Amino acid sequence: MNNSENLLPKQDIHRRIIHLDMDAFYASVEMRDNPSLKNKALVIAHDPRKHNGHGVITTANYIARRYGVGSAMPAIKAVKKIPQDKLVFVEPNFQKYRAVSKQVHDIMHEITDIVEPISLDEAYLDVTKNKLGSYTAIELGNYMQAEIYKRTGLTCSFGATYNKFLAKMASEYAKPFGKTVILPEEALDFLAKQDIKNFPGVGKKTQNSLRELGINTGKDLQEKSVEFLIGKFKKWGYSLAMHSRGIDLSPVKSDRVRKSIGKERTFEPSIFNQQKALTNLRKYSDEVSKILIEKNLSAKCIVLKVRDSNFNTVTRRRMLKQATRNEKIIFQEARDLFLALPEFLDRGIRLLGVSTTNLEQTHYAEVNLFDTL
Repeated sequence: MNNSENLLPKQDIHRRIIHLDMDAFYASVEMRDNPSLKNKALVIAHDPRKHNGHGVITTANYIARRYGVGSAMPAIKAVKKIPQDKLVFVEPNFQKYRAVSKQVHDIMHEITDIVEPISLDEAYLDVTKNKLGSYTAIELGNYMQAEIYKRTGLTCSFGATYNKFLAKMASEYAKPFGKTVILPEEALDFLAKQDIKNFPGVGKKTQNSLRELGINTGKDLQEKSVEFLIGKFKKWGYSLAMHSRGIDLSPVKSDRVRKSIGKERTFEPSIFNQQKALTNLRKYSDEVSKILIEKNLSAKCIVLKVRDSNFNTVTRRRMLKQATRNEKIIFQEARDLFLALPEFLDRGIRLLGVSTTNLEQTHYAEVNLFDTL
C-alpha cells in the first residue's frame, strides 16, 4: 500500500449486498424445456448457416463454452470451433425468457424491494434489511437458490459481501450453481489473487494496457499508487484503485414502481394460536390502511401471505368489486383467506402478512360499509 491512500474515500462495510446471476440463463431455459439438448453444445443465436453467416451469440451453455464460445461473439465462430455433431443452434425466445425472469425477480422481491436489475438474468440486492427476518446474506442467498430451482428448475450463482463490485466478482467466482461470501477482512486477499481479467469492467483493451505496465493481478494493482493509476487511466484509474482495495460506495438502486403496500412479520418461535394470528392480521390491516390513506391510494386486491415452520409459503388473494383503503374491509378479507388455511396453524406459523395490490388513486370519499350495517 502507498501513502496516497488518503485520496480514496473511507471504506464502508456496513451493507450486505448480494449479486445473483442465473447460470447460462437462456440456454438453461431451453435445456429445461427440451432435455435432449443437455448433452449438446447449445448456442442461443440465429444459425449463421441459414442467415448468410450473420448472427450474434446471445448465450451458450457450458458445453459450448469449453470450445471457447461465449456471449456477444459472432455466431459463425461457433460453427468454426464446435464439432458439427455437437453443435445446436436455438433461436432466442425473449418472450419466454422474460416470463421466467419475472419469476426469478419475484423471488428476489420476497427478500427485499431494494433490487437493481442489470438484465433479465442478473441483479443486485441490498439485504442489509430484509423481509424474512434476521438472516445472514448467505442464508438469504441459499433461500433464493433453492426457491429459484424449485419454482423454475433452473440454477443460479450468487456472491454475498459488503458492496456491489465485490458481489459481482464473487458471483462469477464459483459458477455454475455456486456461492461465494467475501467478508470485509478477506477482501484484500481475495482481490490480490484475482487476474485482472476477472475485474468487472476491465475489457480486453484495458487488460492489454495493464499487462504492458506489468499489472496482471489484483495484488499488482494494490501495489500501484493512486496517483500512478490516475496518471495512466484518468477517471478509470481512480476506479481501479478503489476496486482493487475493495472500495465501492455505489448504492443498489431499485427501479421498481411500488405496486403493493403490505405489512408482515416473522415469528420466533412460530405461533399456533388462532386468536394471536388474527390479532396480528388486524394490526397489519390497520397499518396498511393508514399507508394507503397517507398516499391517497385504494386497492382492489387483498393478499394474505403465510409461511409455516417448514418454510412452506402460500399467498392467497381476493379481488374486490370496489377499491378500498378501509381497515375493516382489508381485515375481513384477510381473515377469511386465513381461516381457509387451518393446516398452517397446525404446523406453526412462522410468517404472516397482509398486502394490497392493484393500487389506484382515490378520487372519492370512501363509504365505510361497516358503519352503515
